[in-house]
Amino acid sequence: MSRFQFVADHRDTFKVKRLCEVIEINRSSFYAWENAAPARAERAAADDELADRIRAVQDPAQGGDKAYGAPRVTAELNDGVDVEDRVNHKRVARVMAENGLAGIRLRRKVRTTIPEPSDQKVPDLLKRHFTAASVNTKYVGDITYLPLADGSNLYLATVIDCCSRKLAGWAVANHMRTSLVEDALKAALADRGSLRGAIFHADHGSVYTSKDYAKLCGQLGVIRSLGAVGTSADNALAESFNATLKRETLAGAATYSDEASCRREVFRWAVRYNTRRRHSYLGQVSPNTYENNLATTIPEAA
Repeated sequence: MSRFQFVADHRDTFKVKRLCEVIEINRSSFYAWENAAPARAERAAADDELADRIRAVQDPAQGGDKAYGAPRVTAELNDGVDVEDRVNHKRVARVMAENGLAGIRLRRKVRTTIPEPSDQKVPDLLKRHFTAASVNTKYVGDITYLPLADGSNLYLATVIDCCSRKLAGWAVANHMRTSLVEDALKAALADRGSLRGAIFHADHGSVYTSKDYAKLCGQLGVIRSLGAVGTSADNALAESFNATLKRETLAGAATYSDEASCRREVFRWAVRYNTRRRHSYLGQVSPNTYENNLATTIPEAA
C-alpha cells in the first residue's frame, strides 16, 4: 500500500493534515495523487484489457502460443495495426509480469553427442557463422533426446536452414542410429527438391561421421561440415533450436506422457514453427513467411 492510499483509507477517522504530517508527505502531493485517481483507473482498465489480449495471444485454443514471451506477443498484437494504435513492448512486458503471463522457460539437459574416432577429415566450413544470404545453401543439424514418462527416450534429428531458420527436414525414432539422421536429410530433400551444393553442418556424433551418412551426402551432393569435438558452440544454432522445441512442447513438464503424445506434440510444434511461430532473428515473422518475402525481393533474370 502506498502512503497516499493510507491517507485516503483513514481520512474519515483523522484529518488529512495530521495524517500527512505523521507519514511525512506533503498535503499538496496527496491531493495531486487523489485528483489523478480517474486517470489511474483508466490506465488500470486499459492494462486489464491488454492483459486479456495477451492471454488470447498465448491461448492455444484461440490459435495462440503459450510459449510466447513479450517480444513475440508484442509483434502479434501489432501485426496489421496502424502505427498510432501499436502497443509498446515495454508496456507489454510490464503487463505480462504483473499478471504472471511470462513465456515458458527451459529445463535441462541430457547429452546425445557420442564422439567416434574417424579417419575422415571433414572441415568446419561455418566457423560459427550461422547465417546465409539465400535459402538452401547452408544447413545445421543435431540429435536431441525427447524424454518419456516411462524412463525411455525418443530422439529427434533436425535439418535447419541457416538463412530462414526453417526446419526443412526432421525425423523421430527410438534410436540414434545413422538411419535417423539419414531420414531427416531425406525429408529436407523432399521439401527442397534438391540439396546439391548445400553445406550441412553437424557435430562429431558417430552418426554424422559414419560411412553410410557420408555416402548419402555424396549421393545428394551435400557438402559436409563438422564442428570441433566436444564444443557445443560450434553448432550453437542447432543446440538453441533443440532447447526451444523442448521448452515449448514440454511446457514445464519433465517428460512427455508417452511416445504417441510426444510424436504428436513435436509434429504440431514443427508445423507451427515453420508456418506461424514468430522468430526474433527473422524480424518476428515465421520461417515460411520470411522465405516468401525473400523470394519476392529477388529480381527475375533478364
